[in-house]
Amino acid sequence: MSEQLPLDFEVFEKIMIYNALMDHDYLETILEHTKSSFFKDQNIKKIFDVLKKYYLEHNTAPNITELKAHLITSEDKQSLKELVLSFSNLDKNYNKDILLKNSERFLKEKSVLDVFNKTSLDVQTGKIDTSKILNKFENACSISLIENIGFDYLESVDQHCEDLKKVFKTISTGWKWLDNRIGGGFMQEGKALYVFFGVTNVGKSIFLGNMATNILNQGKTVVLISLEMSEQVYAKRISSQLTQIPFDGLTNNLVKLKDSLNEYKTKQKDAKLIIKEFPPKGVTVLNIKTYINKLVKKGIKPDAIILDYINLLAPTESGSNSYESIKQITENLRALSYTFECPVISATQATRSAVNSGELDLDKTSESMGLSHTVDAQFSIWTEEGDADLGIIHMGIVKNRFGPRKHTTILNIDYPTLTLSESEEVDLENPRPKAKNPNNIADKLESDFDDDHSTSSLDVLNTLEKLDLLNESQ
Repeated sequence: MSEQLPLDFEVFEKIMIYNALMDHDYLETILEHTKSSFFKDQNIKKIFDVLKKYYLEHNTAPNITELKAHLITSEDKQSLKELVLSFSNLDKNYNKDILLKNSERFLKEKSVLDVFNKTSLDVQTGKIDTSKILNKFENACSISLIENIGFDYLESVDQHCEDLKKVFKTISTGWKWLDNRIGGGFMQEGKALYVFFGVTNVGKSIFLGNMATNILNQGKTVVLISLEMSEQVYAKRISSQLTQIPFDGLTNNLVKLKDSLNEYKTKQKDAKLIIKEFPPKGVTVLNIKTYINKLVKKGIKPDAIILDYINLLAPTESGSNSYESIKQITENLRALSYTFECPVISATQATRSAVNSGELDLDKTSESMGLSHTVDAQFSIWTEEGDADLGIIHMGIVKNRFGPRKHTTILNIDYPTLTLSESEEVDLENPRPKAKNPNNIADKLESDFDDDHSTSSLDVLNTLEKLDLLNESQ
């Protein structure tokens, strides 16, 4: 990549202030990112400071007459006069695209220098917060003067209709019931954050692990980031799910495990799974972004990012309350799905009051409702008495930007291999089995037939007689 042409900032800052005075759209574009301290010329500093204060107070840019009215001292008036006279040497026809490109470069470099100077002062005083410093440098480097106005809806009817014909590409969750309710699966091109939630030890990590294997089975690249379990523990779980060798029996079946995984590699040539462990509360979303950028540079572009789990990420800025911290973390995590153009899938805790409460709703989200406000889809996980013996676990949709919510289903869970699967008997429209009432004749008959498929008509009559006797005794 060729080096950029050098840019004389002393000359360019005059071009900036000229355009800021003459073009209100340009002023509004640069205002958010520009400080008067960025300019070396003292006249420019003074005039820009007045421009910015006027705009922030009145929400509009001043014309020259309005600007003069706020230049009180003779020194300020002289600054404007000298500045206007200096414009005589400027070419007034400046290419707008190049202007914005060079303005963005000017602001990035000045912002980085500003952060560096402030960081040096913090280091001297011993006030070092590396996460905060990293965040400031990231923000300085990510300044963008976006000129795209967006989608002009009424002027783009034809394009809109063409877009409606398109089918959004999705990555299957591995479960038809869920795919049918979230638009076909996870959005392949990203811009979406999906979160599972439940009480402690309900199986959130099991769900995330199954998401990893389900996506891997489609020949995709999955980056699985663990803040709770080690890389090897997660690898053992994935091995058990892929090979169906019980988790506790992997060590005793190493030959079978190796053969099974080598066969899997042959069948799924494009599949790749990267498992990365970070200490809990030891990294921010920005650290995760930096790590994934390194993978991309090595040619590993994720098709899905799975993070276990949100509440164990550190906030970018210390001192915030839990609501603000989790909300900010969730917003930054969702932004990763834009940056890397792939879905992000994670989990969060339910409140302690949700223990033994059965089906969960959004109000049971732990620490911050800001999380629920930010995510695109949120799925609840819970168990009821007797579910472990039956080998089932419940899942519901409590938030959904892609379809209906307030739907629940039941998944089979094989605890020895930590594998989740859909029951073939589940009705996609009415997936939750109706509880049977032993005092209801129809349910009693159904139970009797279930217990003994060779039930005779005489057995049915005997059952009816018993129920009648029971009813009479009551």
